[in-house]
Amino acid sequence: MLMQKGYGGFSYLVEPLWWIGMISMIVGEIANFAAYAFAPAILVTPLGALSIIISAALAHAILQEKLHTFGILGCVLCVVGSITIVLHAPQERDIDSVKEVWDLATEPAFLCYAAIVVAAALVLIYFVVPHHGQTNIMVYIGVCSLLGSLTVMSVRALGIALKLTLSGTNQLFYPQTWAFALIVATCVSTQINYLNKALDTFNTAVVSPIYYVMFTSLTIIASVIMFKDWDHQNPTQIVTEMCGFMTILSGTFLLHKTKDMTDSPGQSLLTRRPKHASQNAFAIEVMPLKCQDYIDDETLTLSLPKVENGYLKEEYLLRYKDSSIV
Repeated sequence: MLMQKGYGGFSYLVEPLWWIGMISMIVGEIANFAAYAFAPAILVTPLGALSIIISAALAHAILQEKLHTFGILGCVLCVVGSITIVLHAPQERDIDSVKEVWDLATEPAFLCYAAIVVAAALVLIYFVVPHHGQTNIMVYIGVCSLLGSLTVMSVRALGIALKLTLSGTNQLFYPQTWAFALIVATCVSTQINYLNKALDTFNTAVVSPIYYVMFTSLTIIASVIMFKDWDHQNPTQIVTEMCGFMTILSGTFLLHKTKDMTDSPGQSLLTRRPKHASQNAFAIEVMPLKCQDYIDDETLTLSLPKVENGYLKEEYLLRYKDSSIV
């Protein structure tokens, strides 16, 4: 028997909109997986910020969520940064076999990076998480971001292998292909576990931008080390790419940190309404609660004129009770 969603049940499984969203997400991840086979990670990963813009627009159109001025500015910053990165992104490296990717992954520089990442992740998992996982947001996100950079490198290797296989050069009989697949499965399962813990423990509005920044930064570092994306670029192009990346980060933080704001400064916990005249010509300023479901005597007393007529307070208390606010 299905329970209501608010009680942790599975009633959402019978909602067509949920299935549309799930199928769309799967298709999007497949497309994202394919993108790594045709473009460098330093280009694909930062462009993931465009999904934030689409989410904000859909939330405004479907969920009737207010997209305020700062939200629009954040979207514009993400678009500008994305265009900057696309215009100055490095060219895709020509790779004819998955063995070439394996040779790049086994070079001393990347092996050193991978060893540091794995060691740091293990230290966090076994020594830091048990003591500080519930209190420090950087612990869970650190595990996800560190392993995420290795995931992207392995996903790109798998994407290249599948692209070559579909073009007629079978790469599936190479053991390196399956080694990359095993790395992807291990890292992704660990990422999902600790990302869910982070989202369950901390505010999503804080987790999302921090995770995006750390994951994208480490992925860019890993790609530069393994695929040497910057070897054929001049300093001007590299600096421009970094400026585009920082612009995307600014837009992402702006969207998440201000998404619950409203354009009207008067919209707050207690909203003031026009003054009304009482029976004795006293001006009464009623302050109805907007985000609370109760009102105490202190708040009510402050909202009524200070007169000796006690019936004013009693009258408004009865009205609040009748409207089920107290």
